[in-house]
Amino acid sequence: MIPISGLYIALTALLLLTLAYKVVQQRHKLNVGLLDGGERSISVAMRAQANALEVALPTLLLLLVAELNGAPAWLLHLCGIGFLASRGAHAYGFTLSGGRTHPGRYYGTLVSWITLLILIGYALYAFVAA
Repeated sequence: MIPISGLYIALTALLLLTLAYKVVQQRHKLNVGLLDGGERSISVAMRAQANALEVALPTLLLLLVAELNGAPAWLLHLCGIGFLASRGAHAYGFTLSGGRTHPGRYYGTLVSWITLLILIGYALYAFVAA
């Protein structure tokens, strides 16, 4: 069983669904059916969603690997909560600033990368220790 990573995979999927809905809202509001129609707000919504997905895939895979390799629950929760909070902060900052610089983007990226590095380190540790 993989209950901890399953929890964070589900919560991340919910975040991604929310970001996808924001894209659909902008498309509907501006009557754009394909790509961004030259509308910056659609481009920003699309990039917020894509950026979250780009970071989510390796992070969640490594979280799953860590749980399967017997990582302590506190580490899995720390990484899961940190990742979700960071991606939420990044998406908020990215959307609010219209793709420009914002503390939410900066700290969201920073914490996402730190989480990813921790999980990379754990995967490499588990390989060496095996």
